[in-house]
Amino acid sequence: MSELIDLAPMLELLALGSALAVLPVSVVVWRARQQGLKGWPAWQRVLTVATLFLTLDLVVFGAFTRLTDSGLGCPDWPGCYGEMSPFQAHADIQQAHAAAPHGPVSPSKAWIEMIHRYLATGVGALITGLMLLAWRKRHEPGGLSPWWATWTFVWVCLQGAFGALTVTMKLQPIIVTAHLLGALLGVALLTAQARVLDAAPADAAWASSGLRRAGWGLLALLVVQIASGAWVSTNYAVLACAEFPTCQGQWWPDMDLEQGFRLLRPLGGDGQGGAISMAGLTAIHMVHRLLAMGVAVALVVFAVRLARWRAQPAVISSSPPPWRREARVLGGLLLAQLITGLSNVVLDWPLVAALAHTLGAALLVWWLVRLLVVPRAHPVPAHQGHHGTAARPSAS
Repeated sequence: MSELIDLAPMLELLALGSALAVLPVSVVVWRARQQGLKGWPAWQRVLTVATLFLTLDLVVFGAFTRLTDSGLGCPDWPGCYGEMSPFQAHADIQQAHAAAPHGPVSPSKAWIEMIHRYLATGVGALITGLMLLAWRKRHEPGGLSPWWATWTFVWVCLQGAFGALTVTMKLQPIIVTAHLLGALLGVALLTAQARVLDAAPADAAWASSGLRRAGWGLLALLVVQIASGAWVSTNYAVLACAEFPTCQGQWWPDMDLEQGFRLLRPLGGDGQGGAISMAGLTAIHMVHRLLAMGVAVALVVFAVRLARWRAQPAVISSSPPPWRREARVLGGLLLAQLITGLSNVVLDWPLVAALAHTLGAALLVWWLVRLLVVPRAHPVPAHQGHHGTAARPSAS
């Protein structure tokens, strides 16, 4: 373990991450000043949205790292052979690559892995800065409680720990799956904070509606589905079924659910010293496929009801439903997710489709959270909907 964890380059990495964070922050600050942005709450929201955008980028690049088999491109953490960059570790990388040309270490894989770590450190620096600013500005009116930013800081520290575990545990599926789910938790946390700070008026009727409450259950169901998708990807079970709607020429192929969902086991192993069987991989794939069907139906039903939702239909029937656009975006994200999922199966798991599928999952979480979290600024009384003025959520 001491060879896998080498903290020697940690300070250099933190300095690099902070430097990387300066560029996007500078751009955001410049644009915000051009627009005459004033007040800590407005600045807090802008910086939170910028961090959210970079976190979404990090989620996709993390998927790229996994899908190019670069997760062990540097076999230690947080640096690469105890160095800050593959440049400095060039000799060690070349030696490992020469010893195992088809192994996990190569110059390109080392760079992919380290760029992922640089981006993660940059996101961590942004979140740390947000937390420090939140505590410094805690007495200014209108800002979020600094505990929001503090919990987000705790999250990013835990994500860093899981990043280390993915290396030290040799890409054990349960660790990699938890790391992806943790990334989406970060997306949800940042989205919720940006949404609460939204200056747009909130719809009081929507805030207390049963459909919104049902949406939280739908979000939980979506997270279960994403977890099953991560389990498929981290176990490389995508191609266990290479056609659709059947699998291996059957509607119900041979499956080993107990082996497929044995959580504590190494990558490619069955947890009992052997290799995972095709029946185990098929079980992983088929469960994800069946769950996808159920979640898709639930999302369609929710989107249809959202498109038709009104505070008091009998009174405002002459005005268009105010949430129709949000429902259409949700439907579009679902359709894109279905297309990329099918493309992974029938097109032999192309990298572009796999990355788009991961991004689609993150965007579904983002969109649902921003629909369900209500801005705290100036709620609109339900009776104002009589004139068709119920507010829509603005982008965040």
